[in-house]
Amino acid sequence: MGSLGAMLRNPEDIYPLMKLKLAARYAEKQIPPQPHWAFCYIMLHKVSRSFSLVIQQLPLELRDAVCIFYLVLRALDTVEDDTSVATEVKVPILMSFHRHVYDREWHFSCGTKDYKVLMDQFHHVSTAFLELEKHYKEAIEDITMRMGAGMAKFICKEVETIGDYDEYCHYVAGLVGLGLSKLFRASGKEDFASDSLSNSMGLFLQKTNIIRDYLEDINEVPKCRMFWPRQIWSKYVDKLEDLKCEENSVKAVQCLNEMVTNALSHVEDSLTYMSTLRDPAIFRFCAIPQVMAIGTLAKCYNNIEVFRGVVKMRRGLTAKVIDRTRTMADVYGAFYDFSCILKAKVEYKDPNAAKTLRRLETILRTCKNSGTLNKRKSFVIQSRPNYNSALVVVLVVIIAILIAYLSGNRP
Repeated sequence: MGSLGAMLRNPEDIYPLMKLKLAARYAEKQIPPQPHWAFCYIMLHKVSRSFSLVIQQLPLELRDAVCIFYLVLRALDTVEDDTSVATEVKVPILMSFHRHVYDREWHFSCGTKDYKVLMDQFHHVSTAFLELEKHYKEAIEDITMRMGAGMAKFICKEVETIGDYDEYCHYVAGLVGLGLSKLFRASGKEDFASDSLSNSMGLFLQKTNIIRDYLEDINEVPKCRMFWPRQIWSKYVDKLEDLKCEENSVKAVQCLNEMVTNALSHVEDSLTYMSTLRDPAIFRFCAIPQVMAIGTLAKCYNNIEVFRGVVKMRRGLTAKVIDRTRTMADVYGAFYDFSCILKAKVEYKDPNAAKTLRRLETILRTCKNSGTLNKRKSFVIQSRPNYNSALVVVLVVIIAILIAYLSGNRP
């Protein structure tokens, strides 16, 4: 009923949702016949559905390399995330993970649900990895080695300062940006991208995830995960977990707003990086997650629900982002719209309001100066048309029947 209610409130979401569903069906049909490659693409869809969709549009050779790159790093992340694995066991695995990818027999049981399946049957990923071209394998090995070492460092070290925060995010996400830039260049589709810009792409996504996932991370058992830097949260509470206490709601939101403001510092670099991309498929692959990140920050800012439950963009808006993010004009437009939403939520009594507004004004000015805002359709801020509610219900029913038919007739 939640999805139906959302569609009734936002009937303009119906068409992009339908397109997203059909795209998912098409992606399922593109799964390779070889068992190891089939496992990799099925697992990719299970551990990251949105990533699975955007990766399908990449050229085949690059698509395979990016798929394996993602699964290798997802497996590495699964080892890091599993708080039930003892430190003395976890650290050596993280440090040597870049060598395990060459071993068709290696696996390690950890994680839960689909992540456990990935780890238990990691030999499929290794087999596929070994079939990649040499330059792709070297890039994946290098990033995996550096990321594993960085993760191991922070297993034994807390995120104290903003410098620590940036360093941790570099290891777990900035290096992903560097690795993808290497793969893009190796494919011959893109030119060299600076490490600084590539790093910022990853940091912007990772900081958004850390903000959004506060409650999930702090409630992790048997041991909570804490990635918010003490330098920020200690201004508001004595312990990071105190932010979820109802009596600290005002302080919690102020802390949250400072975290969002910190994440916004990477937007300029991200926009610069995307503006240099030449290949349309690679552009969409990079741009869609970035637009989702600024949309998520707009949703999280000044929102106490971050400390109460799950905060995310509605599925229909996600479908619009995936459908309509095709050019740099679309990206500038989306960043402009979401920044306007965020700006409207800033309260002048917030201790970081001035800094937040300065960063938002910089983003808005960059988007305006692009000269492209009049060349795209706004899918965030728009006048609401007069839809006949009965017609909307009929459309929803027809679409539901069509989706059920498609699901029941899988090849």
